Amino acid sequence: MEETRVPSKCLITVAGMVGIGKTTFTKALAHKLHYHTSLEKVDGNPYLDAFYRDFKRWVFQLQIYFLGERFKESRRIEESPYGFVQDRSIYEDTDIFARMHYEKGNMSRADYRTYTSLFEAMVMTPYFHHPDLLIYLRGSLDATIRRINRRGRGLEKETPVSYWTEMHQRYEKWISHFNSCPVLQIDIDDYDLVGDPNSFSRIIPQIKDKLASGAVNR
Repeated sequence: MEETRVPSKCLITVAGMVGIGKTTFTKALAHKLHYHTSLEKVDGNPYLDAFYRDFKRWVFQLQIYFLGERFKESRRIEESPYGFVQDRSIYEDTDIFARMHYEKGNMSRADYRTYTSLFEAMVMTPYFHHPDLLIYLRGSLDATIRRINRRGRGLEKETPVSYWTEMHQRYEKWISHFNSCPVLQIDIDDYDLVGDPNSFSRIIPQIKDKLASGAVNR
């Protein structure tokens, strides 16, 4: 039987809550598929630390910054002849983070409308392409919080557990209704991508089958 091949150019986006292991997964998958990576810009982000100190003061600026960065990445990906694995989707920015802070009162109605209007304008440009596959990394809340504390990034470690609990719940609700592109859900607690390089041997066939069933054609 002929082995299923991955297309030479497609966009795979890795989604999941903070600390779930998206960056590690993105880099490993890109290496396996001989794709390029599109990584979320955390180092050098001028708003991230300030945001964790004061959600209400900085959430709008942070979300606008991420939206701008994602637009630049969308254009780079669309104009490139290569396949990409992307760390975090734009859908999470809008449907999880911005909505969560708006509903909690940290973002004003006017700011939220401005943000969503910019998002809608972005997805109407020729540079925006829905992912050919979204891989959702699912994991237990306790294991995710341990990873957040272990990596020691900025003020994330000092953020109340209640914040991560609500985010975890919102992610689970979001993915249960997400239908903008094909989805593959992976329970990341079942794999050891760092300690066991062979873990991907169980994941790659699922990805190939999902891409083949989606009939990627770019």
